[in-house]
Amino acid sequence: MEEDGVKVLGMWSSPFVYRVIWALKLKGIEYEYIEEEDIYTQKSDLLLKYNPVHKKVPVFVHGGKTILESMIILEYLEETWPEKYPLLSKDPCQRSVSRFWSKFIDDQGATFWKFFSTAGEEQEKAIKDILQILRTIEEHSNISKHKFFEGDTIGFTDLAFGWMAFWLQVMEEVVEVKLIEIGSFPHLHAWRENFRQVPVIKENIYDHDLMLAHFIRMRKMYCN
Repeated sequence: MEEDGVKVLGMWSSPFVYRVIWALKLKGIEYEYIEEEDIYTQKSDLLLKYNPVHKKVPVFVHGGKTILESMIILEYLEETWPEKYPLLSKDPCQRSVSRFWSKFIDDQGATFWKFFSTAGEEQEKAIKDILQILRTIEEHSNISKHKFFEGDTIGFTDLAFGWMAFWLQVMEEVVEVKLIEIGSFPHLHAWRENFRQVPVIKENIYDHDLMLAHFIRMRKMYCN
């Protein structure tokens, strides 16, 4: 299938948008990026046209057809361009493992958000829950055996976890609580450093100071 008409609607602060951008860059697929200024207060007509149900980014458009939700978009990219930097193993069992861990981390989003957006006892509970989540990943995923989740190169699961290498670190800075400590989670800590150093990743990420200021504003909004 041709790459003509590939567009991505996104917003610079969204980790889900970067999953798609990283996948496109890894696969070498040309695309047009359209930035949404602020989906919280002013959604563009284009966004409302392409995603009238959830009205959020990322939105992936290929040949006039719309694909929504970041992990579904990654599945679409893999099925449409399987020969260009495969994100999933050819082995059905390994593919199922990749999908399992990708869904696992997405299911924990609310807990990580509580860590950032609450204070006091509610935040303390979220921290305890997160540490248990991190232990589960540390002890049972493949990062205890490989450089990345799927092996020695970035794959499907790594892109799902990618926000933990950047967004979570900024959240930790703002809240002043470290979660992924090398002494407690050596494999996760090593994975995060390895992921951050891959050229395609480090060359396609937000400005740290801009994101830090963004999260400081959000923290004040929720906790002041």
